[in-house]
Amino acid sequence: MFSYRHAFHAGNHADVLKHAVFVHILRHLNLKPAPYWVVDTHAGAGVYDLASDWAVKNGEFADGLDRLLDGEPVPPLIEDYLDEVQRCNADGIANFYPGSPWLALHSLRERDRLRLFEQHPSEADVLRRNLRSQGRPAQRQVTVYEADGFEGLKALLPPPTRRGVVLIDPSYEDKTDYRRTLNALREGLKRFATGCYAVWYPLVPRREPQELARSLEHLGCGDWLHATLTVRKPAADGHGLHGSGMFVVNPPWTLHAQLQQALPWLRDKLALDERAAWTLTGSQDAAAQAGMTGRR
Repeated sequence: MFSYRHAFHAGNHADVLKHAVFVHILRHLNLKPAPYWVVDTHAGAGVYDLASDWAVKNGEFADGLDRLLDGEPVPPLIEDYLDEVQRCNADGIANFYPGSPWLALHSLRERDRLRLFEQHPSEADVLRRNLRSQGRPAQRQVTVYEADGFEGLKALLPPPTRRGVVLIDPSYEDKTDYRRTLNALREGLKRFATGCYAVWYPLVPRREPQELARSLEHLGCGDWLHATLTVRKPAADGHGLHGSGMFVVNPPWTLHAQLQQALPWLRDKLALDERAAWTLTGSQDAAAQAGMTGRR
């Protein structure tokens, strides 16, 4: 249950997709003066040292974040994401990687609030220690729950502000996470139908991700966008992540166009073989509904 540590995977291709979308959502929320809440169901440690033994062991950032740092022009969605990475690295060298709690924390304004769930005891301790390093203002805006985010989410919705985003991104090492993710979204929408929900899921050689994707699109949740990025063909041994998906309910109206520009660029930059591809579907755009796809 507690085997997963995100430090082994920080900055990989899945993080690039997830966090680029998340940054866009946060910036969109900041366009209006009304306060909002951010709820992260699986927060992790908050920020990661890419020079640590854990990060270096797999070195997944080398085929993710590092491939975006060659100085070439980037799409606006990726430029905003890289700006947030830069904020964590004052010396201009990408030694530290901001996870979703850090991206949210540095987007908050005075009246905004951040609620973080992390069930792993060691990860929760590191998360609290990292937050203490940000000073008292940050600690006043953030609450950390060492608890099951799927269960804890129910008590926080709707937020008092009636504005906010919920990020649901478990590790999916436990196969029940697929079902629990779908249930969490369904229950969340009953309590907070106007909220933005961002669901991340892995693309791995199992039936569960495909079933989750189909179920999300048929949930009847109103306006949604569904983006996937594949960087290589599935491994012959059935292990490893060959891509990932982001399903966003009540997305910013600007997100579709941003993804339409960024996804083919990411496919080309992060491709590990000829099977690299992207997809973008949505509830509103007829062209997206039919499925706009690209293959390397």
